[in-house]
Amino acid sequence: MAKRRKRRKRGPQRNALTGKTIALDIREMAHGGSGVGFHQGSPVFVPYTVPGESITAEITGERGKVLFGRGVRLNAASGDRAAPRCPHFGPGRCWGCQWQHIDYEAQLLLKQDVLADQLARVGRLPDKLIESALQPTLPAPQPWEYNQSLSLLRAESGDWGLKRQARGIEAIGECHLAHPDLLELLKALDLDYERAERMTLRRGSDGRIMLIFDVDAEEEPSLSTDLSLSVNLILPDREPINLIGDAHSNFEIARRNFRVTAGSFMRANIGALENLGAAVMRMAQLQGNERVLDLYAGVGVFSAFLADEARLVTLAESYPPAANDADANLTQFDNVDVIEGAVETVLADMIAEEAQYDVALVDPPASGLSEDVLKRITTLGTGRLVYVSGNPATLARDGMRLIESGYRLREIQPIDLAPQTYYIDAVALFER
Repeated sequence: MAKRRKRRKRGPQRNALTGKTIALDIREMAHGGSGVGFHQGSPVFVPYTVPGESITAEITGERGKVLFGRGVRLNAASGDRAAPRCPHFGPGRCWGCQWQHIDYEAQLLLKQDVLADQLARVGRLPDKLIESALQPTLPAPQPWEYNQSLSLLRAESGDWGLKRQARGIEAIGECHLAHPDLLELLKALDLDYERAERMTLRRGSDGRIMLIFDVDAEEEPSLSTDLSLSVNLILPDREPINLIGDAHSNFEIARRNFRVTAGSFMRANIGALENLGAAVMRMAQLQGNERVLDLYAGVGVFSAFLADEARLVTLAESYPPAANDADANLTQFDNVDVIEGAVETVLADMIAEEAQYDVALVDPPASGLSEDVLKRITTLGTGRLVYVSGNPATLARDGMRLIESGYRLREIQPIDLAPQTYYIDAVALFER
């Protein structure tokens, strides 16, 4: 039998236009953060531009019928253009944020537009449905210095930084999205630890700092520090190892406290999570007698809100440390069951047991819901489904599949958890 070759993802290729400059009007914003113009019928993606601008661009490559370019000259600026704060921001530099050059109010409108475009283009939803369901983007409480964690990669120099817009790692001296305490720690660190592939600086709501290293081998380093912080490792199999201080951070959301072990997922913009929880609760429409299923539940943030107003909440989480965190975070509730296991397996067991739920909440990874999960959710027969999304493309794809399975899209609420970036979070309500 012939061996099947693994297909490599193609990057932008050179064509006859590569290296040439063209005049371009930027008409819209693409998912991914670049402005889009059109040249001879082909879309041209150019980062660091704003819809409504006229530029001169150099073509840098193509993929299929799509062209890629870089701005050479700004001929007419948009009124929404703003002065970037960060010296690392700009073409070829740090790609940790992509929209510092756009006024924040305009960013909110653009995120709504991009989400609508993905729903139409990827989800093939009709314009009338999108217009009726899609709400204005809710702003973040803080547009700057809002992240309570900062994940950095090792640059060739040995310094720590973020991915560049093109290739490589930009060693950073400052970041205007991270809490100032994290930048102070970064400047104070004198670190030589070659095993570490990624370093995360995390600040709890109590101000306590944690340093987390993702390492490439199961070898505990000999580390010491005179700084007031905790140190933890994440091994290749995702097992956390506590070296110094605490094994978990504490975060406060809507006057509730949550413990989060190193390695457990928690969105970095803690201050905006109350808005996210409120949107989930509004769409869940609980009256006090519902059975609720919380899938991809993490450390139990949404379950803590749901349990106050539901008869029963069943939480499913596959990462053991996060499931343990959920157990600890939800001890005050006697109407919550925590199940550690893959969502596919948990749903299969529930179907076999003929379990019944009134509301399902899903908070999947950026890849969205697998076909197995979609099929099993449909088989379970839940009447109301609340979908928390961090990726408009997979939300659009899964939304189309849910509609084809008999659900109706009622509402989509975009919520900005990542100002100055193109990332879009949203909560969507589907009903049978």
